[in-house]
Amino acid sequence: MGLLEDISSFLQQGRAPIVKEKVQEALDQGIAPQEILEKGLLDGMGIIGDKFKKNEIFVPEVLIAARAMNAGVGILKPHLVEAGVESKGTAVIGTVKGDLHDIGKNLVKMMLEGKGLSVIDLGVDVSSEQFVQAAIDNNADIICCSALLTTTMGEMKNVVAAAEEKGIRDKVKIMVGGAPITQSFCDSIGADCYEPDAASAADAALAFCS
Repeated sequence: MGLLEDISSFLQQGRAPIVKEKVQEALDQGIAPQEILEKGLLDGMGIIGDKFKKNEIFVPEVLIAARAMNAGVGILKPHLVEAGVESKGTAVIGTVKGDLHDIGKNLVKMMLEGKGLSVIDLGVDVSSEQFVQAAIDNNADIICCSALLTTTMGEMKNVVAAAEEKGIRDKVKIMVGGAPITQSFCDSIGADCYEPDAASAADAALAFCS
């Protein structure tokens, strides 16, 4: 078990090259790819998420840990595909139309990936039609909308409306977040979920998928 604990620990320290090395070592020792993913990489990212929630670490540490996780996942991916390991769900994420801020969105994306979800990142300035079309194309479970400006947050209501119009509203959960967003705003536009931080958002997303 030592090796998987090492992977988790080095990931938390953000040491990407060592994480890659240890993941390869674990594969060479015949440890199942799914086990390496869950007990090594996702375990480490989960600890990072909890610490971030408690304000014990901050955005830079999360970004460095996420980079280490992606390095490890890069080595694992072909083996996971071969072993037929399913992702736990699919989320479409983007910053709404008219808004070009992406730090919060990127953080949520990393946390979602850290929970074992597949994430389709649409980038910034994403229209309601693009969100909904991507959800349809990728058979997504969740649409995650981010906004940092009070002037663009109204666009989230259009995403909810577009999902209804295309007949997928009962199939996808719509999550909203960003500095100006509140629970009452989320309720008022008919979205499913608002979380104040990236780690909580990832927990909620995983709960929706399971």
